[in-house]
Amino acid sequence: VAVMINKAMIDIPPRFANQPPVNPDDRQQIVQGEWQAAAGLAADVRYYGQWMRQQAHDKIGHLYPKHKGETVIAWLWARTVISPNPALNAPVPLVSSFALSKKKGRQCWAKPIIEGDSIRFEVTPGAPPKNQSGTMIRRQGARCILSDAPIPFDYIRAEGQAGRLGAQLMAIVTAGQHGRNYHDPTPEAEELARSAEPEWKPMGNLPKMALGFSAQRYGMDEYHKLFTPRQLTALTTFSDLVGDARKRAHQDALAVGLADDDIPLRDGGRGARAYSEAVSVYLAFVVSRAADFWSNLCLWVSVVQATVHTFGRQAIPIVWNYAEVNPFSDRSANWAACFNRVTLALERLLANVEGIATQKDAVGIDSSVITLSTDPPYYDNIGYADLSDFFYVWMRKSLRDIYPDVFGTMLVPKETELIAEPFRYGGKEAAKEHFESNMLETFTNIRKFVTADYPLTVYYAFKQQDASFMKDGKLQRGRTGWETMLISLIKAGFTICGTWPMRTELSSRMRAKDSNALASSIILVCRPRPADARILSRGAFLQALRHELPPALKAMQSGSIAPVDLAQASIGPGMAIYSRASRVLEADGEPINVRTALMLINGALQNHLAEIDGDLDEATRFAIDWFRQYGFKDGDHGDADILARAKNTSVDDVKKSGLVISGGGKVCLIHWTDMETGWDPQKDIRPTIWEAVHHLIEQATNQGDKAAGKLLSRMPGEMGAEVRYLAYRLYEICDSKGWADH
Repeated sequence: VAVMINKAMIDIPPRFANQPPVNPDDRQQIVQGEWQAAAGLAADVRYYGQWMRQQAHDKIGHLYPKHKGETVIAWLWARTVISPNPALNAPVPLVSSFALSKKKGRQCWAKPIIEGDSIRFEVTPGAPPKNQSGTMIRRQGARCILSDAPIPFDYIRAEGQAGRLGAQLMAIVTAGQHGRNYHDPTPEAEELARSAEPEWKPMGNLPKMALGFSAQRYGMDEYHKLFTPRQLTALTTFSDLVGDARKRAHQDALAVGLADDDIPLRDGGRGARAYSEAVSVYLAFVVSRAADFWSNLCLWVSVVQATVHTFGRQAIPIVWNYAEVNPFSDRSANWAACFNRVTLALERLLANVEGIATQKDAVGIDSSVITLSTDPPYYDNIGYADLSDFFYVWMRKSLRDIYPDVFGTMLVPKETELIAEPFRYGGKEAAKEHFESNMLETFTNIRKFVTADYPLTVYYAFKQQDASFMKDGKLQRGRTGWETMLISLIKAGFTICGTWPMRTELSSRMRAKDSNALASSIILVCRPRPADARILSRGAFLQALRHELPPALKAMQSGSIAPVDLAQASIGPGMAIYSRASRVLEADGEPINVRTALMLINGALQNHLAEIDGDLDEATRFAIDWFRQYGFKDGDHGDADILARAKNTSVDDVKKSGLVISGGGKVCLIHWTDMETGWDPQKDIRPTIWEAVHHLIEQATNQGDKAAGKLLSRMPGEMGAEVRYLAYRLYEICDSKGWADH
């Protein structure tokens, strides 16, 4: 899958750059020079994608009828399980939330109505009562709404593995004149959905155990089980039409004069056959995107009233209530939306430099490579190959005859994948050994051909974190992905000579609750370490950190690096000092390892941040230390008085500055939501950096970036720079405390 993504970006577009489209509609409107880069190819993908939609609708449109005269956007389903109460023997819903819409003024929920031993749903205005938020109970299982009996996860898994998990329609969402409308489910709608009979289904088993997988524990152990019969029918229909669209594109390409040389795309062809195959590659990507939105693992998000795709994160978990979208609607996640995203990406590719994308084992890269830029695996964080199978089974159906070498296996090859996958390699220790030995071998091999003139660049977008774990009742410290990668680089003979934070991550991407995922990739620039590199003592290493780290950090802070990335980015200049030495030694002559070096770098970062506190006003210095201890909660007045005196101020002065409220023997920092609006730094007789930061937060949150920028421009002297520093400082405190919301 990764190989095909690279081919689609750098291999295919340059071959057909600046060519007009071949489809009959666009050919009638051609203006000389209009079709730059891959715009012509994108136009053809859009044309044949639209043709596929019409063909598919003619064939399976009857499975997606209108409801009450309105086009259906999605059918919302709840999984069901037979109640464990032996007196009932009836299916009961497994629902995370009964809420359908949380949009202000249009709130509604699916109210379960009990009729004897059966349950039906009724769309009801408003929000669900707190005692009816859902039937799933976090970390416990579910409750039976017929008998109130507990339904443990072990029971649900056993029923799923026996093939006895079902599904029940909760609501039908349609496109109304004034937004989305929600309707009661009907027996006819359920029966129609179940009547679909796909002509084909993807073969292949999900791994018994894998990083980020849990669906198979509930009986969804084959890839076709991740889709409803109607979804399989739609995906199979569109997948088959990729081949039909290829034939039409081939005929149209011949008609406009492209070479009839029959050289396939995989062999470097540029004629009619190769062009039609290129079009079908991008149409296969459209099917892949559709599969991402058309599985039974897609949530309906009641806040935005839309479907979230399967891979909101890199995992295949079970989803209790899911959305089945209508491919032929005109709302998000439909077929047209899928091919529009692909064509928008395609027409923006530069396509001005030819590239070649091939699949090779990184361990065996040869010296024909001049340099290398890589985004290495993140240890045991993501199981790329296992996750790729979800898309591979559909891409293989459409592209196997175009790229037989790439799609020669039933599923993605996995044995040599460079990750620490304990389930695949026989436990954590064996997985660790597989990863570390192969990572070292890879970088050692790369070191043989990379020169100082063309450095190795290593991208990393995974946050450094503690890898502690309990073993035999004792706390053990394991290596993280960062540490392993750094050890491999340094052992292989590289020195880290630069760190480039690059904004690469979507702000909207899903992440675990209470986490602070990186906003950027940190790019390490690595050159071969000279053979005569000198030895450093621990003292010399610390002295170099004190001398070199602060200006490097200030340079990063003066740029656009986000606070979330500062600690991660500081590893670069710190490890540059460590890695340029042949060894760094303790006083007793023992070498300082990478883990200890990382701890020393982090300590130097904390010292640097703390030292700058002394340049801030007294009230702000008080607020920083008070915040570190209490956040925005009450603390004792006596403690506040002692801290204020240490900062050469008083609680009363801090209160007059508008930073705290006090009374009843308690002191509390004022949250930005409770500060008076309209603050003007030029009129405040005692402005502080603390209140400047929090008024900026209020402006950015409630009025937007422009309003915050306007306020920032009114701050006198060095106040703006100090505000930036305090933002980083407070982020560092919140991150260390786990205060993700703050």
